[in-house]
Amino acid sequence: MKKVICSVAVLLTACFSVFASVPKKGLDTATFATGCFWCTEAKFQQLKGVEKVISGFSGGHVANPSYELVCTGTTGHAEACNIIYDPSKITYDELLAAFFVAHDPTQLNRQGNDVGTQYRSAIFYHNALQKQKAQYYITKLNAEKAYKDPIVTQVVPYKAFYKAEDYHQNYFNQNGSQPYCKYVIQPELEKFKKVFKDKLKQ
Repeated sequence: MKKVICSVAVLLTACFSVFASVPKKGLDTATFATGCFWCTEAKFQQLKGVEKVISGFSGGHVANPSYELVCTGTTGHAEACNIIYDPSKITYDELLAAFFVAHDPTQLNRQGNDVGTQYRSAIFYHNALQKQKAQYYITKLNAEKAYKDPIVTQVVPYKAFYKAEDYHQNYFNQNGSQPYCKYVIQPELEKFKKVFKDKLKQ
């Protein structure tokens, strides 16, 4: 993990010079899949500049799928989050850095004990620059051998996003005492917060 963090930090600095641009005015959206969306949501909610995180499904071929249907692995969707952020406070580059620390992007169609295509690692880009940045990071992290295995993250266009049922929203904050939250999400969240301690909301 330490090697990953160092590599991401170096690349983040390099990325600013490669993709120098004026921050957008208003809010923007990043759409990431890092396994279980409860865990993704809990982590990205912590970051300063992230205004809202919405849990849902993207990348599939069925309109308005239910959570139960997505769990069968037959709809093609990934559990994903729309991360609404203020580019004047946090950049897409920094969100990508968080993405690569928040999960193991070398695991194909799984994260830990969550197995299936719905738990795949994916970046759903909203424009050409997001695509370019995502591919840049993946290429460089693989070249640096930041992980012991190659990154398998999909970089695919954002087409549709279906919000998950209301009980999935803000899940960790509403259900922190449940076993999955306590023994799976909480330890992961604590590790994430240590890495991004300078970027957390007060």
